[in-house]
Formats: sequence, C-alpha cells, structure tokens
Amino acid sequence: MINKLKKNILFSVYVIGFLMSLQLALSNYINSSFINQFIAEKYTGLVYIAEAVIAIIGFVFAARLLKLFGNFRTALVLIYLQVLSLFGLICFGNVYTLIFLMIGYLSTATFIVFCFDVFLENYSKDESTGHTRGLYLTSLNLAWMVAPALSGLILAKGEYWKIYLACLFLLLPIIIIYRGVLSDFKDPHYQQVPLRHAVRQIWKDRNIRNIFGASLLLHFFYSWMTIYMPIYLHSNLGFSWLEIGLIFSIMLVPFVLVQFPAGKLADQRLGEKEMLTFGFIIMACATGLIYFIHSDSIWVWALILFTTRIGAAIVEAMCDIYFFKKVNGQDVGMISFYRMSRPLAYVLGPAIGSALLYFGFGNVAALFIVLALITFVGLRFSLVIEDTN
Repeated sequence: MINKLKKNILFSVYVIGFLMSLQLALSNYINSSFINQFIAEKYTGLVYIAEAVIAIIGFVFAARLLKLFGNFRTALVLIYLQVLSLFGLICFGNVYTLIFLMIGYLSTATFIVFCFDVFLENYSKDESTGHTRGLYLTSLNLAWMVAPALSGLILAKGEYWKIYLACLFLLLPIIIIYRGVLSDFKDPHYQQVPLRHAVRQIWKDRNIRNIFGASLLLHFFYSWMTIYMPIYLHSNLGFSWLEIGLIFSIMLVPFVLVQFPAGKLADQRLGEKEMLTFGFIIMACATGLIYFIHSDSIWVWALILFTTRIGAAIVEAMCDIYFFKKVNGQDVGMISFYRMSRPLAYVLGPAIGSALLYFGFGNVAALFIVLALITFVGLRFSLVIEDTN
C-alpha cells in the first residue's frame, strides 16, 4: 500500500514537473530576445547574472528556509511569486520594472527545481535512482521538446506578452495538483550544514567534486546556448520565430529519447564514467561546427543542434544519476550546492560572453568556437570519476 502511494505521488511529481517545465520552456528561448528589445546584446547577459546571483543567495540559505517553512510551503510561495512575475511581464511597460520582474521569474524557477529534487529524493530508493531520475528527466524534457514549436506558433507576430500569458495559465493546474497531492509531505530532518561545510564535503570527495564540475560545465554550455543561439538565429541569420521554434523542438528530441534508457544503462550495465565522456565529446565536436555553418536551411540547423543535445542529454542524465546515488533527501546542503552549479554557470557564462563581445572578440558566431573548446574540459572531470556499479 505504501509503495503504491509512493508510486502515485511520484507520478504526480512527474506531471507537475512536465507542466512546470512546459511553462518555463515556452519562455526560455525568447527571454533574451524580449530583453534585447530594451537593452543592447552585450548587456543582455547582465540580467542572467543578476538572477543567478539571487538564486545563489537562495541556495546559501536553503537548509534554513526548508527547516523553517518546509519544502511544500517554500515551493508553493515560489510558484505564487512566478504568477506575480508573469502577470507583471504582461501588464507593465517600464523597462526597469520588466527587467526586475524577469530577474524574479528566472531566479524563482531555479529554486523550484531544487525543491522538487527534495520531493523526488524522498520518494525514491537509491537502487532505482537511475530509473526514477530517468523518468523524471524524460517528463521534463518532453515538455522542453514540444515547447519551442508552441512558442513559435504563439509568437508568430512577435507579441511576447502572449507567451507570458500562456505560461501564467499553465501555472493554474500546477497549483491545483500540487496542493492536492503534496500538501501532506513530511519533511525529513534537514541537515543544516553551513555552505562552507557542504563545499568542504564535496571538495573532499573526488567523485562528487568532479561530477559538480561536470554539471557546472554543462550549465555553462546551456547558458550560452540559451542566451546567444536565439539571438544568432533570429538577428544574425534572419530566421523567423516560427522557424526557430521548429529548429529548437527538433533540437530537444534527444532529451526525450536518450535520458531514460541512459538512466537504465547506468543502473544495470555501462558505467557513468564512459557515458559521461562520450557525451562531452559529442557536445564539443558538434558545437565547434556551428561557427562554420552559414546555411539558411532549417534542417541543417536542426541537425547540428540536435547532435549537440545528444551529448548534452547524456551528460545531464549521468550527472544527476551519479550525484543522487551519493546523497539522500536529508543532505540539503550538498543538494543545494550541487544545484548551485546552474546559477554559478549563469554568472560565469554571460559574464565571459558579455566581456568577449564588449571588448570586440569577433561576433556571436565566434562564441561557439570558444564554447566548444571549453566543453572539451569536461573530459578532465569525466575521466577521473569512479563508476557507482
């Protein structure tokens, strides 16, 4: 009976995760272009740096927040803040207000992902982490796959407010299901470990230290792709948002096809080390090709970006599976620091990208050569970890 209840709750978490990812993904690839209406390309990254810094501050106090308010209430408040942020993005026109609301929207999204890690870790077993995480990632990435095409249809006339309205409507069923299913969640005893101790714990464990490095590098890759690829395709190559939506939907298919079987393989046969290495090699090689492609064909761009995401999907699955095999739901300090890899990357990525553009390093296309070289550093992390099975 207990196992059946846990399975039902896990299924609900998958559904909520799908809907949450769908609303975040609808806006993800148009946020930078929306901001770019008000500020220059070289300053767009500063918005992402600001939201990342706020998210990092949130992670520093994560254990204290969960101990004080509980995971359920914390996540619910963050979802309500997303509602307010989206409402403001639709209704207000002042540039400073819009940038403030965008920062709030993006930073709360990062922390919501962390809260759902806690839910998932408490309703799953270590021996089935690959299966559970693989299914969860597949549900999230199914949303990410369909969202760009939907976003392109909604944004056909360039009316950004329609995207944010669609995101707002998607939050309503999320709130209903969330309150109905997870309100009885029993918080574990959260280990209120100071951040410096969590960092020390991670640094002492060579395997966790290197999987954190791999995750940081992966999110650095995502940060440049999220900020600069839409700008490059739309502003530099002249693709319409409908065409970009189709390209990005095809690009994200590997996350649906690859991650669940990769999770099962990691549990049963192949080690995370080999798969992680393979993923980084594909990512780096395919990313480097972007600089040399000047085609105006949707299918050429869909294919090259599809290939980059085969590698990214493998790396993402292996990072999460490996890390969550090493921790449990009480290790809030370690989980929060691990999830800090995303906001840290969104500080480093836009900062480096903005600096390169500001000081006249080539153009947006040249950034992808730099990104390819940086991605190869992932081999430094993947080749030294020890497989868990």
